[in-house]
Amino acid sequence: MSRIGKQPITVPSGVKVALDPKTRTINIEGPKGKLSYVYRPEVTVTWDEGEKSITCSIPEARMSIRQMRAYWGTVRARIQNMITGVTQGFTKKLEVIGVGWNAKPLGTKGIQLNVGYCHPVDMPAPQGVEFAIEGNAITVTGADKQAVGQYAADIRSKRPPEPYNGKGIKYSDEEIMRKQGKVFGA
Repeated sequence: MSRIGKQPITVPSGVKVALDPKTRTINIEGPKGKLSYVYRPEVTVTWDEGEKSITCSIPEARMSIRQMRAYWGTVRARIQNMITGVTQGFTKKLEVIGVGWNAKPLGTKGIQLNVGYCHPVDMPAPQGVEFAIEGNAITVTGADKQAVGQYAADIRSKRPPEPYNGKGIKYSDEEIMRKQGKVFGA
């Protein structure tokens, strides 16, 4: 049995849930935004308005199929992340490390990175994702966990940190394993 899938999801006050079983769509709206998700056909999602909880289940006959249990846990985790996103939001922090390297906002459209290339790199922000730049620190925030993580990963991919000088764009909690350079002479 899925340990994650069988746990009910409690919905805090101030969050609206709309469930459409025919199209397998769940819409969640809260103070930080509105999110929608089309869940797997193998999983049944039910919304109990009296108890303010969402439960996910799969048929008893399919409990032994490993893939079905994986879908069950994944659907439950995605719905939980949606509720967390519309109430608290998600944040990723990045640091730009390098002499003369920086990030500038392009209004609310995106970020312009100057990270050692002969041209600046423009990164348009996806809808629902916001960012803030303070010095060489970039903070990406939003209600959708996947969109926030993907935008942060796209920014980092433009110049990943390198192990010799430590230059690059890294997550603020990321540790870079530094390597010793070449040693000359004996």
